[in-house]
Amino acid sequence: MRASSLPARRTVLTCGIALTLLTTAPVAQAGPERPDRTAGSLVLIGGGLKDDNTAVYGEIIRRAGGPAARIGVITAASVPESQDPNAGDPARCSNSACNGAYYAGLFKRHGAAHAEWVPLDIDHVANADSDAVVAQVNSMSGFFFGGGDQYRYLTTLLHGDAHTDSKVLAAIRAKLARGAVVSGSSAGAQIVSGPDMVSGGESYEALRDGSAPGYFDDATRLGYIPRGGFGFLSSGLIDTHTGAYGREGRAYRLAADTGHDRVYALEENTALVVDAPGSRRERMTVLGPNGVAVLDLRSAHVRTDAGWSMRNARYTYLTQSDRYDPHTWTTRPAADKRRLRPAGTTPVPVNTDVFFSASNPAGTPYSFRTTARALASARAQSTATATTFETDPRFTVTFSKTRGFSAWSGDGATPQTLVDLQIGIAPR
Repeated sequence: MRASSLPARRTVLTCGIALTLLTTAPVAQAGPERPDRTAGSLVLIGGGLKDDNTAVYGEIIRRAGGPAARIGVITAASVPESQDPNAGDPARCSNSACNGAYYAGLFKRHGAAHAEWVPLDIDHVANADSDAVVAQVNSMSGFFFGGGDQYRYLTTLLHGDAHTDSKVLAAIRAKLARGAVVSGSSAGAQIVSGPDMVSGGESYEALRDGSAPGYFDDATRLGYIPRGGFGFLSSGLIDTHTGAYGREGRAYRLAADTGHDRVYALEENTALVVDAPGSRRERMTVLGPNGVAVLDLRSAHVRTDAGWSMRNARYTYLTQSDRYDPHTWTTRPAADKRRLRPAGTTPVPVNTDVFFSASNPAGTPYSFRTTARALASARAQSTATATTFETDPRFTVTFSKTRGFSAWSGDGATPQTLVDLQIGIAPR
């Protein structure tokens, strides 16, 4: 898979989810922690995984056995060879087989003993119940799910509308329970979701029109799959490419509409590493150059009488080596970070495109995060507002440093990790 063949920003089914972590418990600095070796783990990347990200590839390989790692690469979210006009050109192809071989090569380059494509795609759905493919899966110590369209994973591995495990998925589920690592990027991270997996949509249209179950041709319409994906991670919804595509708004709206109180919003080229997923020992660590946002809706209040609005939601942004306990909602900033004492005297810059609209040629990614961090740096300012680029209505997002908020920094001056920033969204 070449960089030019990565999913476009405005696809019907996006492959990534951004994530916000929030806490109401006291923040404690973290020391080193050993992974739980009694269960498997997840390494979930928000898309845009760069070939030279040795930290993330290395973590997957380490958890799969280090030098003895055997990685099964599953790219069924890609189009099959039959639908790729460049299938015969190794330099331009972007299909399940081509992308599978590409990722297998990357894992070998990063130190895996063995990596190979698991031959599944929408042209070979029967392989998901093949005993030969099950035997191939059982010979692996780790798995990587590539990006594309997560609905194709439902078609190939969950028997479509039947939503039952294929033999191959049952084998992967059993391997995970016995200690294997399951990783994925973009659609490959999204598909581990539990109920109400996002299937597409843009933030402005989501706030204006709400969500609906299904998969829609209109790429701006917020859709979701009620029965979800594989269900490997159920402590919160998942979104991907969050800041890069401005998906914070759609993530808040989907969670509110479907009754979830937490979203893990994954950023690009960055992993959320989950130990013992689904157990009382579930713990999380962030690995990479960006971060993971945890959107907290436990105290959120929603009104719909004069357009959709929400108040008292929370936003936490976790960065490199920060840890999170989903059961206690506790954030543990990395040991090399210290609490930021804001010293900035410049007002928070005006932001008129908080969700990085595709309609704005001058828009910039990570706009929501940029305003949040600017407010964290401001010494005398406790509240900032930003608006959507679109109007009729124009939504205003209010960021507030209330009791319990903290920011953490590695250099003492630049905010990196944000904990418990209050968020409100309302039409104007």
